[in-house]
Amino acid sequence: MPQLDTSTWFTTILSSTITLFILMQLKISTQNFPLTPSIQPVLLTDMTSPWELKWTKIYLPLSLPLQ
Repeated sequence: MPQLDTSTWFTTILSSTITLFILMQLKISTQNFPLTPSIQPVLLTDMTSPWELKWTKIYLPLSLPLQ
């Protein structure tokens, strides 16, 4: 059974990585990004709910007195 020749793996992996890096750099360099992003004002609104002003109690069935 012949053995697998792995002597060229390092060169293949390195050249593939460098090629992918260069391709990604070229792809990113063609994108147009805004120079100064504009800030949008955020409007906060107060939402009032009826339960904000009241106290509420939650009764568990086991905490109720026996009848």
